[in-house]
Amino acid sequence: MAEFFTEFSDQFSRPEAWISLLTLTFLEIVLGIDNIVFISVLAAKLPVEQQAKARKIGLALALLSRLMLLGGLAFLVQLENPLFAVFEHDVSGRDLILLLGGLFLLIKGTMEIHEKLEGVDGSKTRKLAPTFSSVIIQIMLLDIVFSLDSVITAVGMVKYIPIMVIAIVIAMIVMLLFVDVVSNYIEKHPTLKILALSFLILIGFVLVAEGLHHEIPKGYIYFAMFFSFGVEMLNLRFRKKQAAKKLELNRPYR
Repeated sequence: MAEFFTEFSDQFSRPEAWISLLTLTFLEIVLGIDNIVFISVLAAKLPVEQQAKARKIGLALALLSRLMLLGGLAFLVQLENPLFAVFEHDVSGRDLILLLGGLFLLIKGTMEIHEKLEGVDGSKTRKLAPTFSSVIIQIMLLDIVFSLDSVITAVGMVKYIPIMVIAIVIAMIVMLLFVDVVSNYIEKHPTLKILALSFLILIGFVLVAEGLHHEIPKGYIYFAMFFSFGVEMLNLRFRKKQAAKKLELNRPYR
């Protein structure tokens, strides 16, 4: 234990450790945005009094899955090993997780958009209402996929595990503080909800591509997402100003 604290103090006495911590924390928050969007969309299907609880449990499960993957780095490395080959292309456990998770997001995002625009109105019937446990299970399964991406990023950036753990915990605390604000804002604006679901489809496509060994630089993806979000925020602001304007009658010529 004394050796651990000595190594810990030595690591954090170096400026590069703090730079790594800040950089990784920022990246973990960015990578967690899609996690928040997914949790918000699923939690919104529950009764209002259960939504905040589902969001908190979802993020707690996300933190747990990330820490478990960090604790099983040996297992994570084994996921990179080929399991079988398809048309001379090796397929690993990580590839399968990314493929299945990506396909799930593509299907789920498309179905959610259809449901919002042409599906059964949940305010008029509770026949197809999901249960609390089914929503939590869906969140838990996708948390594993998002956590895999997050932990692989952490391992690629930092070699000292305590820095990874601290960065992930800080990022999760930030997301816990803002998840209700983000979720309520998305829920209040239908166009933002459709945009968020479109992001899920985009993320699903990226995961499928990565599962097929086609790496797409994350910078391009996040630029597209933030640019689209910025345009929609300008639209919302413009519509708010238009709605605030008083109706003025045309004046006759004099």
